[in-house]
Amino acid sequence: MLLAVIADIHANLEAFEAVLADIDRHRPDAVLSLGDNIGYGPDPEAVLRLLDVRGIASVRGNHEWAVVDPGRERGFNFQAREALRRTREMLPPDLLARIAAYPASLSLYGCRFVHGLPPNDTGTYLFAAGDATLRRAFLKTPEPVAFVGHTHMLEAASFAGREVERYALSLGPNPLPLARRHIVNVGSAGQPRDGDNRAKYGLFDDAARVLTIRAVPYDIEAVARKIIARGLPRRYADRLR
Repeated sequence: MLLAVIADIHANLEAFEAVLADIDRHRPDAVLSLGDNIGYGPDPEAVLRLLDVRGIASVRGNHEWAVVDPGRERGFNFQAREALRRTREMLPPDLLARIAAYPASLSLYGCRFVHGLPPNDTGTYLFAAGDATLRRAFLKTPEPVAFVGHTHMLEAASFAGREVERYALSLGPNPLPLARRHIVNVGSAGQPRDGDNRAKYGLFDDAARVLTIRAVPYDIEAVARKIIARGLPRRYADRLR
């Protein structure tokens, strides 16, 4: 089976559409989103509608959680809180209800999908989790491969019963050895923070146990102009460039 995994679209419609066009060329069996489909970007409604049209299942990200539960804004900096409030204003009631119903995690196709850390953690960053925390996550997660978002970085950790091994992912094919369990971050589609501003996503061939990271160009300046025009903090336009 070939799975396409997208994370952290962040209301960036142009990036999302470019990723979907690239995905369609590979004809995966399923497409999954790891949450933070909204926040920072200018097109939250259009992104959520497109997820629905394409039948793409999603887990909740910390931005979805905070948009429907304003008390969770306390975990965000001032500019991120501004973006959350503006996002809330741009979303109609039916989509607020939809994202409120997102699950914390999904177990599908023999894999775990969660925004932060498996099995069900929405808010913990993979890079911030110590080895003991990662060992507990591996031991609590029945699936051998877990896909996470949240960090906007290409990174991974593996475990074979003793020591946790952290490793970087690269563009192109990345083997995931069968003898080890893996937690994998496929990078961000809508706001990469890895020094390469192209939209990232992953294609996982579960039979070959290979994760291929794809990087897709899109019209960054068009998105940056919309961010400013729609009253979101300019910082989030500058971050895309």
